[in-house]
Amino acid sequence: MQVGVDSFAAAFDEASRAEDTSQRLRNVVEQIERADQVGLDVFGIGEHHRREFLDSAPALILAAAAARTKRIRLTSAVTVLSAADPVRVFQEFATLDLLSQGRAEMVVGRGSSIEAFPLFGFSLDDYDALFAEKLDLLLKVRANEHVTWSGRFRPALTGQGVYPRPVQNPLPIWLGVGGTPASFARAGALGLPLMVAIIGGLPRRFRPLIDVYRQTGERAGFSPDRLKVGIHALGYVAETTEEAVETFFPGYARAFTDVGKERGWPPVTRAGFDAQRGKQGALIIGNPDEVVEKVLYYNETLGGISRITFQMNAASLPHAKLINAIEMLGTRVAPLVRDA
Repeated sequence: MQVGVDSFAAAFDEASRAEDTSQRLRNVVEQIERADQVGLDVFGIGEHHRREFLDSAPALILAAAAARTKRIRLTSAVTVLSAADPVRVFQEFATLDLLSQGRAEMVVGRGSSIEAFPLFGFSLDDYDALFAEKLDLLLKVRANEHVTWSGRFRPALTGQGVYPRPVQNPLPIWLGVGGTPASFARAGALGLPLMVAIIGGLPRRFRPLIDVYRQTGERAGFSPDRLKVGIHALGYVAETTEEAVETFFPGYARAFTDVGKERGWPPVTRAGFDAQRGKQGALIIGNPDEVVEKVLYYNETLGGISRITFQMNAASLPHAKLINAIEMLGTRVAPLVRDA
C-alpha cells in the first residue's frame, strides 16, 4: 500500500489570519520535499478557487516541488476537470512528468467545491455532462498524439498534435469520487484507478460502491490489478493521542462548521469528532500505532486498497506541526503499514 499526503495549501494557520501567501506556498513545497526525504510515496495538491486556499494552480506547485524531490509521486487531488480545458490539463501534467522524470499523476473529478464553475463560465446545470465529455477528451489526448474529437462544450479537434508527451505512457489518471454510484461505475467501465474521498461517516458504507467499481471493471474486461482503489481521508498523527486530538480538533471544527454553513451541515461538536475518531469512524487521528490500526481497518473493510493519502491541513495547522506529522507518517506509520 502506498502512503502519502494531500494538501489544499491553506492560506492561513490556526495562529494567525494574517496573509503571508508567499511564505505559505514555500512551506507547502518544503512539506513535499520532506515527505520525499522520509520515504512517503505520493503527495497531492488540491484545486480550489477561494480565499482560504492557495491551490488554484496545483501543477505549478507540484512543478516547484519536482525540482527539489527525487522519488515521491506528484499528483493533483483533485483537478476540477469539469471547469478546465482537458488539452491544457494534459499539457501541464505532461510537462510536470518531464520535469519530475516520470513521477506525475492526476486525480480528476467533478469537484465538490463548485466555485470554479461560475469563475470560468460554466453552468452547474451541466455538472455531470461537462465532466463526462471532458474526461472522454482527456483520455483521447492521453492515448493519441493527434486527436480528432468533437463535443458540446469545447471547440472540435481535427487532428492537431498535443505536446509535450509525457515520460510515462500512459500518464496515470485516477478518477476522484465522493458517494455517487454512477461515478464508481464509470471508473470501472473505463478501467481507471479510483480515488475515494472519505471525509466523514462510516468507511464501511463505501464498500458496496467499491464493489460496484470492481464488478463493473471486471465485466468491462479489466484485470483486478488494474482496478486500484485509493482513499483520501482526514488524518493527523502525533506522539500521543491527546496531542493529536488537541492539535487537530480546533481548526477542524472551525473549518467544517464554516463549510457546513454553505452546505447545510450541522455545526461540528466534540462528541461527533470523537465518534469519528473511533474504530469504525472516518477520521484517522492519533498516535502512530492507532493510525496504523485505522489504516489497516480501512484496508480490510474496503476489500483491499492500494493507496491512502492523509489530508492534514483541513485544520490549518502550523507548518512545524505538519512537518512533524509528515516525518512520523514516513518513518513510523508507512513502514508498519507496508509490513502488514
